[in-house]
Amino acid sequence: MRHATEHADIPTAELATALRGGPFHVALRAAIAARGLPLQRVQHHLSRHGVRVGVTSLSYWQQGARRPQRPESLRAVRALEEILELPDESLIRLLTESDERAAAGRPAGPSYRSLIHASDVRDRLTADLGWSLDGGLRSLGHHECVRIGARRQLAGREAHHIVRAHRDGVDRFVAVHHGDPGGDPRRVTVHALENCRTGRVRWDRSTGVLVAELLFGTRLDSSDTFLFRYAIEDGTAGPSREYLHRCGFPGGQYALQVRFDPAALPVRCHRFSQHSAAAPRTGRQELPVTGPHHSAHLVEPRIRPGIVGIAWDWE
Repeated sequence: MRHATEHADIPTAELATALRGGPFHVALRAAIAARGLPLQRVQHHLSRHGVRVGVTSLSYWQQGARRPQRPESLRAVRALEEILELPDESLIRLLTESDERAAAGRPAGPSYRSLIHASDVRDRLTADLGWSLDGGLRSLGHHECVRIGARRQLAGREAHHIVRAHRDGVDRFVAVHHGDPGGDPRRVTVHALENCRTGRVRWDRSTGVLVAELLFGTRLDSSDTFLFRYAIEDGTAGPSREYLHRCGFPGGQYALQVRFDPAALPVRCHRFSQHSAAAPRTGRQELPVTGPHHSAHLVEPRIRPGIVGIAWDWE
């Protein structure tokens, strides 16, 4: 049985529409507005139900900047249905349906298993360039900026590396690019931007893997550090839904920024990680798309083996 709240208006047409079709944050915002409750009062009612949620979290939920994920947060959503006099399971259903749609739409991006499958191809291509697993370098910092174009495609990316040599004589790096399914690596171009120049390039069309040699123009001694920057122009596949980074060995800081064209803005973004091909994706965290550049980002202070990335949903 629902208890009366401080403001028991009949749900508006906007609320009824939002409850039918979502998304979750729009329905929650409409329900709170229909009841005329400030977020502080909503928090107070939740505490009376034995659920502790901060005002900031409630604000993020109704803005779509974050989504309830943890068991305590899902308890809060069920309590909100009662506090806001909504039908049972109405908000929970919107969360579940959104997750199912996201899972159904996720294949437009290289999965962990496809990356594992492509590893043999990558190893063959890098071996053809005389490159070992790490090439005598350790990563101290790695920043990537990925651009999503107006057609929702992976338009390109720019990478900035800070490395340290752990043996003498290192004079190059081999970059690996794994485009989205359906892309054509033959039409992908590599541009050396700073402290390097482009050498040999190899690709495999069946997997979409491209490897490119970046020559430093100097030989590093062991313990020397080096900074270099390069860009890859792609845009050869269809709509993209995620970008992930695979780390073969522990390293330094990793930062990923995904920048969206103003004509192709996602309805939501989230961070994820996966430690192995058999493991589930974990570490999900909603990421707001902010600023004049319409971008979302994550920062990993110390990258661990596995993958980490950003996924997004189109309307």
